[in-house]
Amino acid sequence: MRITDIRPCRKSLSAVYIDGEFAVKLDTRTLLENRVDVGKELDDEELRGLISLSNERRAKEKALWLISYRSHSKKELRDKMRRTCDPDATEKAVERMEELGLVDDESFARAYAGKLIFEKKMSKRAAVFELRRKGIDSETIDEVLGEIDVDYQQQIIDIIERRYPHIEDEKIRRRAVAALQRLGYGWEDIRSALDSFE
Repeated sequence: MRITDIRPCRKSLSAVYIDGEFAVKLDTRTLLENRVDVGKELDDEELRGLISLSNERRAKEKALWLISYRSHSKKELRDKMRRTCDPDATEKAVERMEELGLVDDESFARAYAGKLIFEKKMSKRAAVFELRRKGIDSETIDEVLGEIDVDYQQQIIDIIERRYPHIEDEKIRRRAVAALQRLGYGWEDIRSALDSFE
């Protein structure tokens, strides 16, 4: 197989033409680093190797781009990348991000649990569910949530005072109860908090 043309495309890619036909889009830096140019002869194994290197570079760039916006758990990063990246390249990129310390499930869990409980005012039970959904293991969840000290009764009262000032109205009361249950609070805790408004 002989490369007959290489044309630049968007997103740092180049279209590679083999024997006059479009063959594949590869990362431009991969082509440059491997001295691939028009006229070069390639066999199937060399082409597969170039495709693999290109996929790995693009996966690492995608991982860095995602991490630059906000921190991710390992599972969350892997799931997002698999939508657009090759599975093998995704695994290598995620492992590399972990080696570099850019992906750390424990620190992610600590920050995310704090956000769920103190900003979104969720219960511990809801926080456990959300952390599991992000791929955090049970041991880390227990450790992280064990470090958080919060008065859930007071948290419920604060939510009611802030969002439902006319709690004596039955319709508003039902709406408040439903919202608190969605935040993961049990009926006993909600009822106890509501009793303080009597």
